[in-house]
Amino acid sequence: MTTTRVALVGGTGKLGGIIRDVIDASEDFEVVAVLGSSSDLGEMDGADLVVDASVPAVSIDVVRAAIDRGLNVLVGTSGWSSERIALVRPLVEAAGTGAVFIPNFSLGSVIGSAIAAAAAPFFPSIEIIEAHRETKIDSPSGTAVRTAELIAAARAEAGPVESPHVDQRARGQQVASVPIHSLRRPGVVARQETILSGAGESLTVTHDTIDPAAAYGPGIRVALAAARAQRGVVVGLDSFLDIGFRSPRTHAPTPLDEGGVPGQVARTTGA
Repeated sequence: MTTTRVALVGGTGKLGGIIRDVIDASEDFEVVAVLGSSSDLGEMDGADLVVDASVPAVSIDVVRAAIDRGLNVLVGTSGWSSERIALVRPLVEAAGTGAVFIPNFSLGSVIGSAIAAAAAPFFPSIEIIEAHRETKIDSPSGTAVRTAELIAAARAEAGPVESPHVDQRARGQQVASVPIHSLRRPGVVARQETILSGAGESLTVTHDTIDPAAAYGPGIRVALAAARAQRGVVVGLDSFLDIGFRSPRTHAPTPLDEGGVPGQVARTTGA
């Protein structure tokens, strides 16, 4: 198989560095350009695949630049809600390219979200608590947003979750009717708890990331291989894994006018 030439955007960041190490260890992929968040996106010319590990404010431009050049793109940048993805879906389809959005490369995180979604129809009350290091600039996390959207899809017949007093700011940010509580503090890499409650009982699905390089590496390899030949838009690493049951499909909502604010930030803060 011909080696796939990769333009890596955000290659100097934490996630970008992990992706770079995975590619460097592969015989099937080669990094031919490393771009920072302020680089000229024309530097991706000559690549076969664009991998985006930048920041939410830049990511939309990276994806559009890849589509304009007829290149497939693998997006690991957080901040891509369903509404934001809906904005670029018709562009991808018109160009005949592929765009793969991965909220989390961790296999354990993907399985945890799928388990929470599978249990969601059986519990009326569901809330998510997620924690990341203090340097993470977006909240809620892309993983929490993805989990909430999967939960909502799984509860299509049961209806929205019960979340009383959501008009109070301390009750968290609602995403697809699910309250999400975001913690940003030192001493933590990534942790998510999905708490499902019913009459007389509760179920908590918890995932901890302890070593990002070790946790993300296998998922990055799966995503790279899939993104290389993908056509159309695909969301979630679970789309390429056989974990014994399928996560519910999320529906593509009507695109929102972002007003110049990155999608997830605009949607979750009202900015």
